[in-house]
Amino acid sequence: MPATARDPLGTSRVPVAPGLSMFDPMFIGIDEFGEHVMLDVVYRNLLIAGEPGGGKSGLINLAASTAALADNTRMVLLDAKFVELGPYRDIADAFIGNDIEAAISVLKRLLTVATNRYQWILSQRRRKVSRDDNLSVILTIIDELAMFSTVLGTKAQQEEFEGLLRGLVSLGRACGMPVVAATQRTSWDIIPASLRDLFGYRCAFRCTTHGSSDVILGQGWADLGYSATDIDPDNRGAAWLLAEGGIPRRIKAAYLTDEQIYNIADYAAWMRRPSGITVPAPSTTSQWEMAA
Repeated sequence: MPATARDPLGTSRVPVAPGLSMFDPMFIGIDEFGEHVMLDVVYRNLLIAGEPGGGKSGLINLAASTAALADNTRMVLLDAKFVELGPYRDIADAFIGNDIEAAISVLKRLLTVATNRYQWILSQRRRKVSRDDNLSVILTIIDELAMFSTVLGTKAQQEEFEGLLRGLVSLGRACGMPVVAATQRTSWDIIPASLRDLFGYRCAFRCTTHGSSDVILGQGWADLGYSATDIDPDNRGAAWLLAEGGIPRRIKAAYLTDEQIYNIADYAAWMRRPSGITVPAPSTTSQWEMAA
Protein backbone atom coordinates (compact mmCIF):
# COMPACT_ATOMS: atom_id res chain seq x y z
CA MET A 1 0.00 0.00 0.00
CA PRO A 2 1.18 3.63 -0.52
CA ALA A 3 3.33 5.05 2.24
CA THR A 4 2.04 7.94 4.37
CA ALA A 5 3.51 10.18 7.05
CA ARG A 6 1.95 8.01 9.77
CA ASP A 7 2.77 4.77 8.00
CA PRO A 8 6.05 5.23 6.08
CA LEU A 9 6.16 1.58 5.02
CA GLY A 10 2.59 1.53 3.82
CA THR A 11 1.76 -1.68 5.71
CA SER A 12 -1.19 -0.74 7.95
CA ARG A 13 -3.97 -0.92 5.38
CA VAL A 14 -5.40 -3.96 3.64
CA PRO A 15 -7.31 -3.78 0.33
CA VAL A 16 -11.04 -4.29 0.82
CA ALA A 17 -11.42 -6.63 -2.15
CA PRO A 18 -9.23 -7.94 -4.96
CA GLY A 19 -11.67 -7.00 -7.72
CA LEU A 20 -12.24 -10.53 -9.01
CA SER A 21 -15.51 -11.53 -10.66
CA MET A 22 -16.80 -14.99 -11.53
CA PHE A 23 -17.99 -13.45 -14.80
CA ASP A 24 -14.34 -13.07 -15.77
CA PRO A 25 -12.47 -16.11 -17.13
CA MET A 26 -10.92 -18.15 -14.31
CA PHE A 27 -7.21 -18.98 -14.49
CA ILE A 28 -6.51 -22.68 -13.87
CA GLY A 29 -2.96 -23.21 -15.16
CA ILE A 30 -0.92 -23.38 -18.37
CA ASP A 31 -1.00 -25.50 -21.51
CA GLU A 32 1.91 -27.40 -23.08
CA PHE A 33 3.04 -24.21 -24.83
CA GLY A 34 3.15 -22.20 -21.62
CA GLU A 35 0.01 -20.21 -22.43
CA HIS A 36 -2.49 -19.38 -19.70
CA VAL A 37 -5.59 -21.58 -19.59
CA MET A 38 -8.77 -19.71 -18.67
CA LEU A 39 -12.28 -21.09 -18.16
CA ASP A 40 -15.57 -19.23 -18.46
CA VAL A 41 -17.05 -20.94 -15.41
CA VAL A 42 -20.25 -18.95 -14.94
CA TYR A 43 -21.80 -20.21 -18.18
CA ARG A 44 -20.25 -23.69 -18.04
CA ASN A 45 -20.02 -26.57 -15.59
CA LEU A 46 -16.72 -28.28 -14.79
CA LEU A 47 -16.21 -32.03 -14.28
CA ILE A 48 -12.90 -33.14 -12.74
CA ALA A 49 -11.81 -36.76 -12.39
CA GLY A 50 -8.73 -38.93 -12.15
CA GLU A 51 -6.90 -41.38 -9.93
CA PRO A 52 -5.79 -40.38 -6.40
CA GLY A 53 -2.66 -38.26 -6.38
CA GLY A 54 -3.13 -36.99 -9.91
CA GLY A 55 -3.73 -33.36 -8.94
CA LYS A 56 -7.52 -33.29 -8.95
CA SER A 57 -7.69 -31.55 -5.56
CA GLY A 58 -5.49 -28.75 -6.85
CA LEU A 59 -8.03 -27.77 -9.49
CA ILE A 60 -10.89 -28.01 -6.99
CA ASN A 61 -9.08 -25.60 -4.71
CA LEU A 62 -8.34 -23.21 -7.56
CA ALA A 63 -12.08 -22.99 -8.25
CA ALA A 64 -12.94 -22.61 -4.56
CA SER A 65 -10.25 -19.99 -3.94
CA THR A 66 -11.30 -17.94 -6.96
CA ALA A 67 -14.94 -18.03 -5.85
CA ALA A 68 -13.97 -17.16 -2.28
CA LEU A 69 -12.20 -14.00 -3.44
CA ALA A 70 -14.69 -13.03 -6.14
CA ASP A 71 -17.14 -10.19 -5.64
CA ASN A 72 -20.83 -11.00 -5.16
CA THR A 73 -20.24 -14.77 -5.17
CA ARG A 74 -21.74 -17.38 -2.87
CA MET A 75 -20.54 -20.93 -2.34
CA VAL A 76 -22.34 -24.19 -1.62
CA LEU A 77 -19.88 -26.95 -0.74
CA LEU A 78 -20.38 -30.72 -0.50
CA ASP A 79 -17.36 -32.64 0.80
CA ALA A 80 -17.90 -36.05 2.36
CA LYS A 81 -14.37 -36.19 3.72
CA PHE A 82 -14.53 -32.60 5.04
CA VAL A 83 -10.85 -31.62 4.62
CA GLU A 84 -10.70 -30.70 0.91
CA LEU A 85 -13.27 -27.90 1.03
CA GLY A 86 -13.21 -27.49 4.80
CA PRO A 87 -11.00 -24.38 4.75
CA TYR A 88 -13.88 -22.48 3.11
CA ARG A 89 -16.65 -23.69 5.45
CA ASP A 90 -16.96 -20.35 7.28
CA ILE A 91 -17.58 -18.41 4.07
CA ALA A 92 -19.85 -20.97 2.41
CA ASP A 93 -23.60 -20.45 2.57
CA ALA A 94 -23.88 -24.21 3.08
CA PHE A 95 -21.22 -26.79 3.89
CA ILE A 96 -22.32 -30.42 3.72
CA GLY A 97 -20.16 -33.28 5.00
CA ASN A 98 -21.11 -36.96 4.89
CA ASP A 99 -24.84 -36.35 5.27
CA ILE A 100 -26.78 -37.34 2.15
CA GLU A 101 -30.10 -36.07 3.53
CA ALA A 102 -28.55 -32.63 3.96
CA ALA A 103 -27.07 -32.90 0.47
CA ILE A 104 -30.46 -33.74 -1.03
CA SER A 105 -32.08 -30.87 0.88
CA VAL A 106 -29.53 -28.33 -0.31
CA LEU A 107 -29.87 -29.43 -3.94
CA LYS A 108 -33.66 -29.06 -3.73
CA ARG A 109 -33.27 -25.53 -2.42
CA LEU A 110 -30.74 -24.69 -5.15
CA LEU A 111 -33.22 -25.87 -7.77
CA THR A 112 -35.88 -23.64 -6.23
CA VAL A 113 -33.52 -20.67 -6.48
CA ALA A 114 -32.72 -21.57 -10.10
CA THR A 115 -36.43 -21.73 -10.95
CA ASN A 116 -37.03 -18.33 -9.34
CA ARG A 117 -34.15 -16.86 -11.30
CA TYR A 118 -35.49 -18.17 -14.60
CA GLN A 119 -38.87 -16.60 -13.85
CA TRP A 120 -37.06 -13.30 -13.35
CA ILE A 121 -34.99 -13.75 -16.52
CA LEU A 122 -38.19 -14.43 -18.47
CA SER A 123 -39.75 -11.26 -17.07
CA GLN A 124 -36.73 -9.33 -18.41
CA ARG A 125 -37.24 -10.83 -21.89
CA ARG A 126 -33.82 -12.47 -21.86
CA ARG A 127 -32.36 -15.99 -21.79
CA LYS A 128 -29.52 -15.73 -19.27
CA VAL A 129 -28.12 -13.51 -16.54
CA SER A 130 -25.31 -11.04 -17.09
CA ARG A 131 -22.80 -9.25 -14.91
CA ASP A 132 -24.90 -6.08 -14.97
CA ASP A 133 -27.88 -7.83 -13.33
CA ASN A 134 -26.01 -7.78 -10.00
CA LEU A 135 -27.32 -11.24 -9.10
CA SER A 136 -24.88 -13.16 -6.98
CA VAL A 137 -23.16 -16.12 -8.60
CA ILE A 138 -23.89 -19.29 -6.62
CA LEU A 139 -21.11 -21.82 -7.20
CA THR A 140 -21.75 -25.40 -6.08
CA ILE A 141 -18.64 -27.53 -5.59
CA ILE A 142 -18.90 -31.27 -4.93
CA ASP A 143 -15.78 -33.19 -3.97
CA GLU A 144 -15.85 -36.97 -4.35
CA LEU A 145 -19.13 -37.30 -6.16
CA ALA A 146 -19.06 -41.09 -5.73
CA MET A 147 -19.64 -40.81 -1.98
CA PHE A 148 -23.05 -39.24 -2.54
CA SER A 149 -24.07 -41.30 -5.56
CA THR A 150 -22.94 -44.80 -4.50
CA VAL A 151 -21.82 -44.93 -0.85
CA LEU A 152 -23.82 -42.76 1.54
CA GLY A 153 -27.47 -43.46 2.31
CA THR A 154 -29.85 -45.86 0.61
CA LYS A 155 -30.14 -46.66 -3.08
CA ALA A 156 -33.25 -44.48 -3.28
CA GLN A 157 -31.42 -41.54 -1.70
CA GLN A 158 -28.48 -41.99 -4.05
CA GLU A 159 -30.79 -41.97 -7.06
CA GLU A 160 -32.59 -38.89 -5.76
CA PHE A 161 -29.28 -37.10 -5.26
CA GLU A 162 -28.15 -37.98 -8.79
CA GLY A 163 -31.44 -36.80 -10.29
CA LEU A 164 -31.34 -33.49 -8.43
CA LEU A 165 -27.71 -32.95 -9.41
CA ARG A 166 -28.54 -33.60 -13.04
CA GLY A 167 -31.28 -30.99 -12.78
CA LEU A 168 -28.96 -28.40 -11.24
CA VAL A 169 -26.24 -29.00 -13.83
CA SER A 170 -28.87 -28.66 -16.57
CA LEU A 171 -30.41 -25.44 -15.22
CA GLY A 172 -27.57 -23.67 -13.48
CA ARG A 173 -25.43 -22.48 -16.35
CA ALA A 174 -27.70 -19.73 -17.68
CA CYS A 175 -28.85 -18.36 -14.32
CA GLY A 176 -25.47 -17.85 -12.64
CA MET A 177 -25.40 -21.13 -10.71
CA PRO A 178 -22.54 -23.24 -12.13
CA VAL A 179 -21.42 -26.62 -10.74
CA VAL A 180 -17.92 -28.00 -10.23
CA ALA A 181 -17.90 -31.74 -9.47
CA ALA A 182 -14.97 -34.08 -8.87
CA THR A 183 -14.44 -37.78 -8.29
CA GLN A 184 -11.60 -40.29 -8.04
CA ARG A 185 -13.76 -43.13 -9.34
CA THR A 186 -14.02 -42.87 -13.11
CA SER A 187 -16.67 -45.41 -14.06
CA TRP A 188 -20.01 -45.26 -15.87
CA ASP A 189 -22.00 -45.84 -12.67
CA ILE A 190 -20.44 -42.71 -11.14
CA ILE A 191 -20.44 -40.53 -14.26
CA PRO A 192 -23.10 -41.73 -16.70
CA ALA A 193 -22.95 -40.18 -20.16
CA SER A 194 -26.27 -38.40 -19.55
CA LEU A 195 -24.65 -36.49 -16.66
CA ARG A 196 -21.16 -36.09 -18.15
CA ASP A 197 -22.44 -34.50 -21.35
CA LEU A 198 -24.05 -31.68 -19.35
CA PHE A 199 -20.59 -30.49 -18.28
CA GLY A 200 -19.15 -28.05 -20.81
CA TYR A 201 -15.67 -28.46 -19.33
CA ARG A 202 -14.19 -31.88 -18.52
CA CYS A 203 -10.74 -32.35 -17.05
CA ALA A 204 -9.15 -35.81 -16.96
CA PHE A 205 -6.16 -36.27 -14.69
CA ARG A 206 -4.19 -39.52 -14.85
CA CYS A 207 -6.31 -42.65 -15.30
CA THR A 208 -5.31 -46.30 -15.39
CA THR A 209 -7.37 -47.36 -18.44
CA HIS A 210 -8.49 -45.87 -21.75
CA GLY A 211 -12.07 -46.59 -20.75
CA SER A 212 -11.74 -44.51 -17.58
CA SER A 213 -10.32 -41.62 -19.60
CA ASP A 214 -13.24 -41.83 -22.03
CA VAL A 215 -15.70 -41.81 -19.11
CA ILE A 216 -14.47 -38.29 -18.37
CA LEU A 217 -13.66 -36.81 -21.77
CA GLY A 218 -16.19 -38.69 -23.88
CA GLN A 219 -16.40 -41.90 -25.85
CA GLY A 220 -13.74 -42.33 -28.52
CA TRP A 221 -11.19 -39.70 -27.51
CA ALA A 222 -8.72 -42.34 -26.25
CA ASP A 223 -8.72 -44.05 -29.66
CA LEU A 224 -7.81 -40.71 -31.22
CA GLY A 225 -4.78 -40.37 -28.94
CA TYR A 226 -6.28 -38.24 -26.19
CA SER A 227 -5.98 -40.59 -23.23
CA ALA A 228 -5.17 -39.74 -19.63
CA THR A 229 -3.34 -43.06 -19.32
CA ASP A 230 -0.30 -41.48 -20.98
CA ILE A 231 0.17 -38.94 -18.20
CA ASP A 232 3.29 -39.59 -16.13
CA PRO A 233 2.16 -40.57 -12.59
CA ASP A 234 4.93 -38.34 -11.18
CA ASN A 235 3.64 -35.34 -13.11
CA ARG A 236 0.98 -34.21 -10.67
CA GLY A 237 -1.39 -31.60 -12.02
CA ALA A 238 -1.05 -32.70 -15.64
CA ALA A 239 -4.36 -33.39 -17.35
CA TRP A 240 -6.35 -33.40 -20.57
CA LEU A 241 -8.91 -30.59 -20.71
CA LEU A 242 -11.89 -30.73 -23.03
CA ALA A 243 -13.61 -27.39 -23.55
CA GLU A 244 -17.14 -27.30 -24.92
CA GLY A 245 -17.16 -28.12 -28.62
CA GLY A 246 -13.37 -28.39 -28.78
CA ILE A 247 -10.54 -30.90 -28.81
CA PRO A 248 -8.75 -32.05 -25.63
CA ARG A 249 -5.50 -30.27 -24.87
CA ARG A 250 -2.77 -30.93 -22.35
CA ILE A 251 -2.67 -28.61 -19.37
CA LYS A 252 -0.84 -28.29 -16.09
CA ALA A 253 -3.12 -27.12 -13.29
CA ALA A 254 -1.76 -24.47 -10.95
CA TYR A 255 -1.06 -25.60 -7.39
CA LEU A 256 -1.84 -24.03 -4.02
CA THR A 257 -0.15 -25.23 -0.84
CA ASP A 258 -2.20 -25.89 2.29
CA GLU A 259 -0.82 -22.70 3.81
CA GLN A 260 -1.85 -20.67 0.77
CA ILE A 261 -5.33 -22.23 0.77
CA TYR A 262 -5.94 -21.36 4.42
CA ASN A 263 -4.48 -17.87 3.95
CA ILE A 264 -6.89 -17.26 1.06
CA ALA A 265 -9.83 -18.65 3.04
CA ASP A 266 -8.96 -16.51 6.08
CA TYR A 267 -8.61 -13.41 3.94
CA ALA A 268 -11.89 -14.14 2.16
CA ALA A 269 -13.65 -14.53 5.53
CA TRP A 270 -12.28 -11.17 6.64
CA MET A 271 -13.17 -9.56 3.30
CA ARG A 272 -16.75 -10.84 3.26
CA ARG A 273 -17.74 -10.12 6.86
CA PRO A 274 -18.32 -6.36 6.51
CA SER A 275 -20.00 -6.79 3.11
CA GLY A 276 -22.91 -8.84 4.40
CA ILE A 277 -22.52 -11.44 1.63
CA THR A 278 -22.07 -14.27 4.11
CA VAL A 279 -21.75 -14.68 7.86
CA PRO A 280 -20.36 -17.83 9.50
CA ALA A 281 -23.15 -20.32 10.14
CA PRO A 282 -23.68 -23.96 11.11
CA SER A 283 -22.90 -26.41 8.31
CA THR A 284 -26.45 -26.88 7.08
CA THR A 285 -27.75 -23.38 7.81
CA SER A 286 -27.74 -20.97 4.90
CA GLN A 287 -29.05 -17.61 3.83
CA TRP A 288 -28.60 -17.94 0.08
CA GLU A 289 -32.29 -18.66 -0.55
CA MET A 290 -32.59 -14.88 -0.63
CA ALA A 291 -30.04 -14.71 -3.46
CA ALA A 292 -32.68 -15.28 -6.11
